[in-house]
Amino acid sequence: MRRKRKPRWHRIAPRTVVDLDGFAEAIDPAKLDTRQFVQLIEVLDMLGSTGTGIELAGMRTDTFVRFLGRASRAQLDELMAHPQLRHVVFAEVFRRMTDHLDRERAANLRAVVHWRFLDGDGGYDRFETVIDNGRCFSGDEPTDDPRVTLTVAPVDFLRVITGGVSVPMLFLSGKVKVKGDIAFAATLIGYFDLPKA
Repeated sequence: MRRKRKPRWHRIAPRTVVDLDGFAEAIDPAKLDTRQFVQLIEVLDMLGSTGTGIELAGMRTDTFVRFLGRASRAQLDELMAHPQLRHVVFAEVFRRMTDHLDRERAANLRAVVHWRFLDGDGGYDRFETVIDNGRCFSGDEPTDDPRVTLTVAPVDFLRVITGGVSVPMLFLSGKVKVKGDIAFAATLIGYFDLPKA
């Protein structure tokens, strides 16, 4: 007579929640070469686009800024040379700028800013930021005439966002071209409470 086998119960592992901030903090960009750094961003973008919940947008802004701020100039150059990832990073930066407008300081401000980023092929990536009485909207299509247009290399823009260089320093070194209200352009980043790297 055969014994009845007891059913085997399999443990179902709970869904793992990834601490993306802890993950980003644990990575030292200095230990990655430029190709590896770009591949890391590419993997995060791929995971986000496939619905895993692991994506750049899941990082806190202070972590995101610190992570980019710890990258070398060569790593950022390589990242910005990648057409798809350049747009991914720009979209993330502008989304966070929208979220981090200092609403009190910008309560009575109405301004449209056009951004032009050299794309490496002689053209430009274009973005627009609209600040409207304490609210902020950004996109990659112009909707209105600008108060100011800023033309800057993508890496220099990232260095401003992460606190690696100041806007006046870029003006003085000729690394940013301004068309329109120069005084407003010099104070523009001050309307955002982005953390520094």
